[in-house]
Amino acid sequence: MGENNLLMGPREGVNYPIQVIYCGNCTMPIEYCEYYPEYDKCKQWLEKNLPSEFEKVKIGDEATDATGEEEKKRQKRGGKGMIKAKKKEEGPKQVYVSRAPRGKKKSVTVVTGLSSFNIDLKVAAKFFGTKFACGSSVTGDDEIVIQGDVKDDLFDIIPEKWPEIDEDLIEDLGDQKR
Repeated sequence: MGENNLLMGPREGVNYPIQVIYCGNCTMPIEYCEYYPEYDKCKQWLEKNLPSEFEKVKIGDEATDATGEEEKKRQKRGGKGMIKAKKKEEGPKQVYVSRAPRGKKKSVTVVTGLSSFNIDLKVAAKFFGTKFACGSSVTGDDEIVIQGDVKDDLFDIIPEKWPEIDEDLIEDLGDQKR
């Protein structure tokens, strides 16, 4: 037959078991830190905690700086290390309540604007579901759908549960189409 290209068994010149050193910042092996979006923080952690390994990385960085490929190596979008910036809308803080038809005789109540008051939408949906004994879910960035027509009750319950929302800040949009 042909020559087998797969090496079997331990390799010569390698000490087993292999000791892998992990970065305290990105939790990856230190040789992969350069692909992490916050590589500078990894370098700072390495310099502070493992100065001997930092010298090795520093020598490797000087070689890549000379070729100018450092910017190409670093990951720019997606991946584990991306920090998602939360959208802070500085618009008017207002809660909108509307009713939308669901089928022929049934309807749902749609509540929007709670996230502008920094209210956790999942917790609010759970609260509405238990309070009205119905289904309630978060359907969008800032939208909670409550099964049934509970629009009138929300004007009393929302300010009672969240005192920072005044009854004047809740606006009724009437019947809307979804």
